[in-house]
Amino acid sequence: MSAKNDGKLDVDPSKSTILVVDDNSQNLELLQAYLEELQCKVISAADGVKALECVAKENPDLILLDIMMPRMSGFEVCRKLKADPDTADIPVVMVTALNELGDIERAVAAGTDDFLSKPINKLEMLTRVKSLLRVRHLKGELERTLAYLQEVDSPKKKA
Repeated sequence: MSAKNDGKLDVDPSKSTILVVDDNSQNLELLQAYLEELQCKVISAADGVKALECVAKENPDLILLDIMMPRMSGFEVCRKLKADPDTADIPVVMVTALNELGDIERAVAAGTDDFLSKPINKLEMLTRVKSLLRVRHLKGELERTLAYLQEVDSPKKKA
């Protein structure tokens, strides 16, 4: 993370890991190609069960998650991730061709952080991904700073 001249903190996406989940190999390839511009590590899963395995193994910084998949839907994956304290803070972007209000409500109820509609607009996707990565990394910085301050303040309270 570095400070820019305009006072804003910037996050280097190349230090991030993004999990792309879709049962359609063409969709996976397209999203991976779009993400190449960020020079981040991209991992993929073809269904919800594999996605949860990847999250446990890789601890990604962000997840692009298709909704309609075999074995376990994106709704179920998102619900499981958000219910687990170890993964609840990972931003999840639901990628869907569904446009029904009920589907959007289900995604929000499952805990999604954002939506992207198919067909994917590259600029829109990259903008949202960068924004969510910035939030994720800044939250991590805040948590580390608070832990440090608590540690520094601890001996004073004991004295």
